[in-house]
Amino acid sequence: MHEATLTIGQLADRSGVAPSALRYYERLGLIHAVRTGGNQRRYARTELRRVAFIRISQQVGVSLEEIRAALDSLPSGRTPTPDDWAALSRAWRDRLDERIRLLGKLRDDLDGCIGCGCLSLQRCTLYNPGDSLAAEGPGPRLMLPRPGQG
Repeated sequence: MHEATLTIGQLADRSGVAPSALRYYERLGLIHAVRTGGNQRRYARTELRRVAFIRISQQVGVSLEEIRAALDSLPSGRTPTPDDWAALSRAWRDRLDERIRLLGKLRDDLDGCIGCGCLSLQRCTLYNPGDSLAAEGPGPRLMLPRPGQG
């Protein structure tokens, strides 16, 4: 039979996240713990789902601030339902689709770079002679969506 709460060590073991990271997530308000009389953290088992969501979101490049905003949209005081998670998914769908598109573009463009040696600088999406694209903003401007193109 499972205990109703987990210690930080148990949550770390089950989630694969270091205790120091769990304390950091708690400090940011991403996860929540109650304190025992001896001031030890105890986490509801439902926090495992939140930690899994955080880890997966970070793996695809979502910032902790964006993750916190998403988690803040979930109800407090009860375990989120499938409908709650579906609403969160709908809110992120366009962003995730754009990220998938960009990852596919990066994969496809890098395929062309293998063995290139940058001999075809006219077509290279990373080449920016004379920093001519600086006015459009930082980063690889030919790879990122152009202003107004979404």
